[in-house]
Amino acid sequence: MRPLLVTFGISIIIQNVLLEVFSADLRSLNAGVLGTGGFEFTRELAIGWLPLFTFAVGVGVLAALALFLARTRLGRAFRATSDSLDTAELMGIDHRQVYSLAMGAALAIVAVGGIFMGLRTNFGPALGPMYLLFAFEAVVIGGLGSVWGTLAGGVTLGIAQTIGAELSPGLAVLAGHLVFLVILSFRPQGLFPKTVEG
Repeated sequence: MRPLLVTFGISIIIQNVLLEVFSADLRSLNAGVLGTGGFEFTRELAIGWLPLFTFAVGVGVLAALALFLARTRLGRAFRATSDSLDTAELMGIDHRQVYSLAMGAALAIVAVGGIFMGLRTNFGPALGPMYLLFAFEAVVIGGLGSVWGTLAGGVTLGIAQTIGAELSPGLAVLAGHLVFLVILSFRPQGLFPKTVEG
């Protein structure tokens, strides 16, 4: 509970510092030709280069993370510390070093995601909680502890929001929340819960 409260407090401080330094104006990153080009399959169906590239990079990052956690000594230390801190310490794992490296890896992945978010849409200091909620929903939909479940949860949430936006612009976020609640009601463990083996 303490780390959660401290992190929440730090996020409020960072948000207010960003508001003071950069103002509340929305900004975006220039994607150039990557943001305007695309593949046209039919007159009604086209896929932009940037969304396709974003999806490919996301899958690549998740694949690298899954391989890292499953095949490397440090990845196994991450999983052992997460599963049982006391047992990991008995095996000689320094949990403080593991936590520091895990935080560094998480920040690197968040930086990649933040760059693509900035290329795809406008952003500002006050939008963090909304995207944090989307990330939480995607992880819960996919199943806690499942790397590929997170991808499935994100895709499910994205499809729900897109369909909601097609019905009415104001329904996009609500449709995602409703899908989250429905899945949570019928499968509280998520679509692809973590197994004992992996």
